[in-house]
This record gives sequence, structure tokens and C-alpha cells, in this order.
Amino acid sequence: MTEQQKQAIIESGKQYFRSIIIPNHLKNLNKLHLSSFDINPFLINYLAAFLCGNTQPTSLAKALVYPRILGTSLNTSFGQNVQVFISQLQEVVGGASGIDGIDIEFIDAIDGRRKYCQCKAGPKTINKDDITTILSHFKYLMNKSRLDRMGLQFDDLVVGVLYGAKENLSAFYKAIDTHYPVLCGSDFWMHLTGDKNFYHRLAKAFGEVVDEDGIDGSALILAKVEEIAEEIRQKGSL
Repeated sequence: MTEQQKQAIIESGKQYFRSIIIPNHLKNLNKLHLSSFDINPFLINYLAAFLCGNTQPTSLAKALVYPRILGTSLNTSFGQNVQVFISQLQEVVGGASGIDGIDIEFIDAIDGRRKYCQCKAGPKTINKDDITTILSHFKYLMNKSRLDRMGLQFDDLVVGVLYGAKENLSAFYKAIDTHYPVLCGSDFWMHLTGDKNFYHRLAKAFGEVVDEDGIDGSALILAKVEEIAEEIRQKGSL
């Protein structure tokens, strides 16, 4: 893969964050209110004290807002919308596949063979039922290969996991990996681009979008914390 193509993947990834991830993230932040949380009063007071050293309203609000907006909501948004990024990836690598169950086709930078790849977001993002679905798609393609004399090998059919480490793959992925390769995180991007550092380049580029677009996330979060802290003051306590 050329440097121009690799840069195109990075730019498409940035656009994915600009058009999908950041707007959803800001929307989820803006709609937070005290009623948005299922609060355990024992835990929240402990967490506020652990985080801030006290249980004042602002500390309680931080203990509520930080985990939600820096973790749960963002992970959900990424997983729900990852197909948008995969579609953009198809356009860049020129490998959108017309085969059912295959997201992209690409020439493997390691062995030079054409790979038929189903893409997934992360190392924990499939369930037990997905095993049968993925294996069925791959079995169909292997059968088609024999009939059409495509010359496919079992390791030409792969699951590409966009982020994570192989040792953190769920048992469901490991079950698939006993039949067909599961390429995870840096390994997947290495096979796709031939660049062992590309995974980290791409991850860093996503963070650059915040600075490039002039987003002051810290101020936005603190404003929401103060808004919820005021709700706690009005309520009296948690």
C-alpha cells in the first residue's frame, strides 16, 4: 500500500470522528442530567471521596459524569457506528466486496495473497451467535471457491478486528480463530498496509481531530459537571 493510500485511511478516519463520533459524544454530554444516572448512594459518595477527597456536590457530579462521558457512552457510539468507518475503509482500499458476509477484500502485505475479510470493531464485540454466522459465510465462500476454482486457502478468509490485542480476544473470537485467522489491532493493520506503525499512527490521528477542530472538551465537561452539581445542591444530597 502506498503512503498516499495510508494517508487516505487516516483522513477518512478523522472524517469518521468529525461526522459521527464527536457529534454523538457532544450530544450525549449535553443531554446528561441527574436523572440520567442510576445512582447507588453508597458507591457514589465513596467514589467522589476517592476521586476528589470529599463528597461535595461538584465532586459527586464529577464521579457521575467522568465515567459516563469518558467511557461508556463513547464506547457505545464507536461500536454502533463502526460500519461507517468500515465503509470509508472500503472506498480507500478499493476493496468493497460484493460477497455476502465479506466487508473488504485486500492484498495482504505479508503474503501477497488476496484476503476476504469481515471487519469487527474490537476484541469483545461479538457474541456466541456471531460464531455460527461468520463460519457459515466463510464456509459458503470456500465451497464457492472449489466450484469456481478460485484457489482459496483457509487463511485467505480472515476476521479483521480494528483495535485491541490478540491476547484480549474473547472466547468467541478464539473459537473462530481455530478455523480461520483473526487479525487483531496492529496485526490487522500491518497485514492491510504493510506498515507496522500504522495502527499507532491511526490511533494518534483520532486524537489530533480535537485540536484541529478547536474542541475544548475540558471546558464542556466541567460545565456539565457544574450543571449536575447544582441539581445535587437543589436535591440536598445523594
